[in-house]
Amino acid sequence: MTSTDPHLRNGSTAGPQYVLDIGPERAGWTHSSLRVVELEPNGTHVFTTGDSEWIVLPLSGGCTVRTEGSEFQLLGRESVFGEASDFAYAPRDARVQIASGAGGRFALAGAKCERRLPARYGPAPEVPVEVRGSGNCSRRVRNFASADAFECDRLIAVEVITPGGNWSSYPPHKHDEHRPGVESQLEEIYYFEIDGPNGFGYQRVFPSRPGGTDVLAEVRSGDAVLVPDGWHGPSIAQPGHDMYYLNVMSGPGETREWRICFHPDHTEGYR
Repeated sequence: MTSTDPHLRNGSTAGPQYVLDIGPERAGWTHSSLRVVELEPNGTHVFTTGDSEWIVLPLSGGCTVRTEGSEFQLLGRESVFGEASDFAYAPRDARVQIASGAGGRFALAGAKCERRLPARYGPAPEVPVEVRGSGNCSRRVRNFASADAFECDRLIAVEVITPGGNWSSYPPHKHDEHRPGVESQLEEIYYFEIDGPNGFGYQRVFPSRPGGTDVLAEVRSGDAVLVPDGWHGPSIAQPGHDMYYLNVMSGPGETREWRICFHPDHTEGYR
């Protein structure tokens, strides 16, 4: 378990380049990273990918991504509460430039990896979208970089929109053990945005082993919660305020897969 406080409040990880900057060293784990960069009109940002693969995902606004001799025009979106966005994949050991004429906010989801895959464009119309759950546990999931939707070496990333008043990430589940065919070991970051002023939500993580992660966090726009281990869920949206979260996952397993185990005490009457 990491000794870092799992609830990282808006601004607590900000630095000269990023308004949110979470990497393995800060999180106390080995693979998963998330950064958010804000660009003014006609702004640019340049970074090197190092030993990680990265996806550039517009949260608001559009941009041009240049890497490996390729140029990708991302139309983006007005906000995360609109539709799915297009995105760009950048391989490890590369230089990336992000430029935005109108400005915007852009997430950089990353994972340490071994293979060097080609730079690619992810079109918004090809993002698989599903409604998961039912009733007041329903939510909309955009599987833009899920394990079976877009090829990466290690990185898995999805977006979730939870309607105001609903529970998501439910039933509580975990993925902190390597059990072939049953469960994969994945470090996970939840990054939140709440629709409307003064909106909030709640995120629960509770131990799956002695001394494991235990947090009940009131989350607001710009907050993140780290899940190095443990049962996580529910994620609860305040009535009248839809909740968005970006999940970034990666781990040490030989295969890139999302296999989860539901908590046995919380599935009756739900599934």
